[in-house]
Amino acid sequence: MAWAGNQTLISHFVLLGLFTHSPLHLFLFSIIMVMFLVALSGNGLMILLILMDSRLHTPMYFFLSWLSLMDLMLISTIVPRMAADFLMGRGSISFTGCGLQILFFLTLLGDECFLLAFMAYDRYVAISNPLRYSVIMSRRVCWLMVAGSWLFGLVDGLIQAVFTLRFPYCGSQEIDHFFCEVPAVLKLACADTSLYETMIYVCCVLMLLLPFSVISASYLRILVAVLRMRSAEGRRKAFATCSSHMIVVSLFYGAAMITYMRPQAYHSSKQDKVVSAFYTMITPMLNPLIYSLRNKEVTGALKKLLGKCPCGGGTLG
Repeated sequence: MAWAGNQTLISHFVLLGLFTHSPLHLFLFSIIMVMFLVALSGNGLMILLILMDSRLHTPMYFFLSWLSLMDLMLISTIVPRMAADFLMGRGSISFTGCGLQILFFLTLLGDECFLLAFMAYDRYVAISNPLRYSVIMSRRVCWLMVAGSWLFGLVDGLIQAVFTLRFPYCGSQEIDHFFCEVPAVLKLACADTSLYETMIYVCCVLMLLLPFSVISASYLRILVAVLRMRSAEGRRKAFATCSSHMIVVSLFYGAAMITYMRPQAYHSSKQDKVVSAFYTMITPMLNPLIYSLRNKEVTGALKKLLGKCPCGGGTLG
């Protein structure tokens, strides 16, 4: 504890978590842990397949491997800590620990926002300009896109982590959330945060609305190209793929926008926890299933890998 005038400043927070120990919540906690394991195995498998199979060394799968890595890191930043707090019956987190969680989480969230936009642009170029695709989406361009995603995410994470922890916090130490999310932490600040909330809104326009606009425009152009296809089967497959992609993207961006673009007065703890679960747990689990493991190239690479595994009856080499 530290003193500032007549107020006692707190030195750590207490995360109240997502669940109580009721039978229903124990069941929901089990589901969350299954989702966590599915996300770990699905994303880990995607990275392994893309690294090992030369047929998947294309721009699309290059981006998908980075998406899988980001999802692995994102869900690992949140779920293990939440599970440990629930099982051990504690939720204390230091000021520094809270700041690091904000930094890592927002960096990864920002990374993914921009990477999804670059992935949508990649698909647009592949469909609308296939003859120049390898020139436009060269290896150098792909690396620049990934590096740009990390840079924008890191800058956003640093700004929000530093500014959030610069406020004095006094009175209650309890954060009614399962991790240190900025809107939940700001509720405990004993200072005017309105200017900072305006800055967060501006950041979110750049980090959420701009990439989502690129994704929407890219898929709209893809849709136009699909409608011009002569093959009914080709149109059906393209529609199915695009619609599943847009559902996952909408869940991710929609949940993030609800959390970070609403005024503080409209936030409720219960609603914030449910919404946050979408982009911290659900989308990292769905991404490898929707984007990759349904593809013929990926299933082919998986069969090839299993064929090389001694337990699969094949021979090494």
